[in-house]
Amino acid sequence: MLTIETEDLSILETYLRKLGPSLINFALSVIGAVIVYAIGVRIIKWLRRLLKKVLSRHNVDEGVQQFLDAIAKVAGYFVLILMILGFFGVTTASVVAVLGSAGLTLGLALQGSLSNFAGGVLILLLKPFTVGDYIIDGTGNNEGEVKEISIFYTTLQTAEQKLIVIPNGTLANNSITNLTKSGVRRLDILVDIAYDADLQRAKQVLRQVAEHSTHRMQSEPVEILVWELAESSIKLAVRVWTTPDEYWDEKWELNEQIKLALDEAGIEIAFPQLDVHVR
Repeated sequence: MLTIETEDLSILETYLRKLGPSLINFALSVIGAVIVYAIGVRIIKWLRRLLKKVLSRHNVDEGVQQFLDAIAKVAGYFVLILMILGFFGVTTASVVAVLGSAGLTLGLALQGSLSNFAGGVLILLLKPFTVGDYIIDGTGNNEGEVKEISIFYTTLQTAEQKLIVIPNGTLANNSITNLTKSGVRRLDILVDIAYDADLQRAKQVLRQVAEHSTHRMQSEPVEILVWELAESSIKLAVRVWTTPDEYWDEKWELNEQIKLALDEAGIEIAFPQLDVHVR
């Protein structure tokens, strides 16, 4: 019994002696990988800052800056991962071989991402919009100011300060309404007045309100139009021009001032009515 225990201890001791160098090498590899990661992250951040400075110095469009920065970040971390894998015996050639053999599978799995990447490149080349523009996508469900154009997605910020993330492929393959590109924006506010109201007086009141609004472009004329003779009202349109940045402020101000001015003038704002005649 004592002989068996001695043999077991001898085998365990031999195994630990053989395992010792492997554990030491693995620990050194982990330490080296951690050091390389910490240094590599700082280098990547420094290179990204340097890239931004160079692009800003040459007045490169902000959307292009964001796109190139995202590519530099992905490329930097990819190289860093390859370097870290090298500490554990994985060579760059092996990684390339694996990626090459799995290219078709990866292409099928990432075809949506590749489409978004291609869409981002098209957006930057054709420039249907840039960072800071206010756009409406083809579905009409999403609109806002363009905050960022990244590798795969474009981020919009709405007037309610919500962030909307839309795939670049979707934007590149659909119609886009750019409300900023021309530098001006027309605002039409429809006002319903009763048929028995004084039409000319109503137009005069609306014109006074529009001409005294603070956010309209003074160089552009104010128009008060008879938009439609509807079933229960006369629709008047108050048309002014403003800058894209002041569009919402002008709209909110006009809505409030129109209501107050019509009330003061005794002009009724019409609402749907139904006359019932009983015989």
